[in-house]
Amino acid sequence: MNLLALPAFSDNYIWMLHDGRQALVVDPGDSAPVEHALDALGLVLAGILVTHHHADHVGGLSQLRPRLQGPVYGPAREDIPLPFTPLNGGDAVELLGCRFEVIDVPGHTAGHIAYYHPARDTAPILFCGDTLFSGGCGRLFEGTPAQMHDSLSRLGELPGTTRVCCAHEYTLSNLKFARAVEPHNGDLQAYTERCEALRTRGEFTLPSSIAQELRINPFMRCREAEVVKAALAQGAASTGETDVLAALRQWKNNFR
Repeated sequence: MNLLALPAFSDNYIWMLHDGRQALVVDPGDSAPVEHALDALGLVLAGILVTHHHADHVGGLSQLRPRLQGPVYGPAREDIPLPFTPLNGGDAVELLGCRFEVIDVPGHTAGHIAYYHPARDTAPILFCGDTLFSGGCGRLFEGTPAQMHDSLSRLGELPGTTRVCCAHEYTLSNLKFARAVEPHNGDLQAYTERCEALRTRGEFTLPSSIAQELRINPFMRCREAEVVKAALAQGAASTGETDVLAALRQWKNNFR
C-alpha cells in the first residue's frame, strides 16, 4: 500500500492511499490534485474519508463524485455534503482491504473524527485532520480545551510508530512556538533542524509519528515541568493539564 501526500491550496495535504489499482483519499478540499494523481497513476477512486466539515477538507467532494466508485465516510455529528455514510467513534470501516478504526477527536470542531489503520506489515497510519499537527494542534473553533486535551491524550496512546498524517504543513511555525515553550528540549531542537532541512530541499515534514510528537509537541506535554511553567507565565489558571493546554492554545493564537 502506497501513502502519498497531495499538496493543495497554500499548505493543505490531501492524503492518498493506493495499491496500484485503487485509491482512497482523505479530506479532499480541492478535487484537482486528486484527479491529477488518479490520472497520472491510472487509479480508480474507491473511497473518501472526511475528518470534519471545513471547506478546505470537503470542497472537492462534488467534483470527485462522478469518478468515485465507493463510499464517502464522514463524522456523524457534522454537516458533510450529502450523500455520505456517518461515523462515530468506535466504528470501523474497510477500504482497499484496510481496516480503519474511527476515533472521536472533538476540539477543533465539535464532531471531528480521526481514522486509525493498525496495519500489519508496516507502521500504523493515523489520518487526524486538523486535531493534531506536528508540533501543534488545531485551533479551538467549536470545542473546548478539555475536549482537545482528551482528544490528544487519546491519540497519544496509539503505538509510537504510528505515522501521523496531518492535513497542513504547519510544522515550522509550530516548532517556533514549541521552542518558546520549551527552549531546553534537545529533541525539539534536533527535530527543528531536521524539518528546516527538509523544507529547504522542498520536501514535506510529514508524516510525523506519535513517538516524535510525544517528545516535542507542547500540547501533548502538558505535564512537563517546563511546559507547565511557561503556561503559568502566560496566565494558566492552574497546573492542571487542561488549564495548561488552554493557556498554550491562547498563547499560540497570538504568537508570531
